[in-house]
Amino acid sequence: MSRFSLTPDQTLPKDAAEAALLGRVWRPDVAGPAIVTLRGDALVDVTRAFPTSRDLCEAPDPAAALRAAAGEPIGTLSDILANTPVDGRDSNKPWLLSPLDLQAVKAAGVTFAVSMLERVIEEKARGNPAAAVTIRAEIEKLIGDDLSKLKPGSPEAMHLKEVLIKQGAWSQYLEVGIGPDAEIFTKAPPMSSVGTGFDAGLHPASTWNNPEPEVVLIVASDGRIVGATLGNDVNLRDVEGRSALLLGKAKDNNAAAAVGPFIRLFDGGFTLDHVRNTTVTLTVEGEDGFPLEGSSSIARISRDPADLAGQMIGPHHQYPDGAALYLGTMFAPIKDRDTVGGGFTHKYGDIVTIAAPELGALVNRMRSTSDCEPWTFGASHLMRSLAKRGLL
Repeated sequence: MSRFSLTPDQTLPKDAAEAALLGRVWRPDVAGPAIVTLRGDALVDVTRAFPTSRDLCEAPDPAAALRAAAGEPIGTLSDILANTPVDGRDSNKPWLLSPLDLQAVKAAGVTFAVSMLERVIEEKARGNPAAAVTIRAEIEKLIGDDLSKLKPGSPEAMHLKEVLIKQGAWSQYLEVGIGPDAEIFTKAPPMSSVGTGFDAGLHPASTWNNPEPEVVLIVASDGRIVGATLGNDVNLRDVEGRSALLLGKAKDNNAAAAVGPFIRLFDGGFTLDHVRNTTVTLTVEGEDGFPLEGSSSIARISRDPADLAGQMIGPHHQYPDGAALYLGTMFAPIKDRDTVGGGFTHKYGDIVTIAAPELGALVNRMRSTSDCEPWTFGASHLMRSLAKRGLL
């Protein structure tokens, strides 16, 4: 078995037999994507009922609608997963895609106290990892390393803000970390995310970067949170650390938004409360033998997921095709990889696995953005493909 092989046991939630799983598969025989669900060991194409992932997520009860949809089996999950990684892929057979299509891809930043401190450190270090150790100690001396009980926007948080301003230690990252307004930004354009088994992109200009293991909420256009999946909000620490105005370059790059393997739709057995209490784990396996492990407990998030979704969509921000919202992570790797005090950064070839018992596992290999598969199939291509198949 190669370092980059995918299996159903690895990919699926622990209770997959009870889960309403929404996915997308590329079908070479129709030269376009199909909306699929898992029934037994088969992936069933339900595109005639729901031409897009967006359409299904807009249903009054998406999980019930998916279970009731008629469809045709297009292959076993095992076979389709085996054909998904780009190395050795047979272009004449189906492969798994990101479960998102027309949804806006948004992300919330600085939602955990630990990651908030790391953002402050990035800002103070100006993208220099060698300066991070000293700055980390100075910042923790001022504000501590456990702000998990501090409610953003509360009187206590505003008092801390005043103290830090007086000491010259205030930061734009503290503003969104403990202030009333969340940081919500556009992670990637619709149709551009990559799924499990794909290469994920690192801009070659970056020399200090890391994975960000996150839960991704699926939000309908009317604000209902209808499901969840896993995501890797690939982060270029040095680029964003130089200036927050470079957030677009740090976050929105080719293949830098990994999402999957499936959207698990909410039903009686899986709800937002399950998301609130899940723990997302991370492993990184380098070609150099370097291992990294970590986890992110959603229970320790500073802002409730429903609050983040409410700040993303509402009277002032509309998304008629719905949205996917990365919730942020408490994981900020500081383990030295090459040099003492140098911290962690990716190397090309790293295999990143992000997993949660209720959502399965998202597996990607890190490559240069220029070496990842080019993004060539956008919304216009999807519309033409569906029209050609008589599905619009």
